[in-house]
Amino acid sequence: NMAEVSNADKLDYVKSKISEYADFPKKGIVFRDIFGALTDSKACVYLRDLLVRHIRDKYPDVELIIGLDSRGFLFNLLLATELGVGCAPIRKKGKLAGEVISVEYQLEYGSVSILANVSNVEYTILSYSKLVLQDVFELQRAAIKPGQKVVIVDDLLATGGSLLAATALVRKVGGVVLESLVVIELLGLEGRKKLDCNVHSLIQY
Repeated sequence: NMAEVSNADKLDYVKSKISEYADFPKKGIVFRDIFGALTDSKACVYLRDLLVRHIRDKYPDVELIIGLDSRGFLFNLLLATELGVGCAPIRKKGKLAGEVISVEYQLEYGSVSILANVSNVEYTILSYSKLVLQDVFELQRAAIKPGQKVVIVDDLLATGGSLLAATALVRKVGGVVLESLVVIELLGLEGRKKLDCNVHSLIQY
């Protein structure tokens, strides 16, 4: 019976299904692929259970789930239907109709040897290199009512740039950010320090 599986066991199972690819896309990088886990039906169910359980326990008063473009979309509708609330997307510039508000953000990398996924393009940052990328996130003004309590969800917390921008967007339209919730957190990039909201990750590397 799935209901008898402990949270710790569910987490271990999901972790075991996250594929690791050494030297992808370049030598020295370990790429962790969440899509690998999602091909396993049990991992999908457990991942859903863990995320839903966390929000139910900590934020039973949540009113809206916001997913980040694009892998946050894997989770925002799923969580919203389980929790009985609505969901909305934050998207890259030019994708949303109607009145939108936008925020520009910078992603900056120093001397780290790691892979980051930015705007669906994989950038490899090797030691001593520095790369600054600019992007724009947009949110439909009508998506959030003033004072509405929001959880922001994404697959990965790396440098924290995109989640910081998302938090700013939600607040710009009067939403209250309860938390940024991610599946995977890359601790070495210290993205959590950049965020001015509660942060929770299921899995840390």
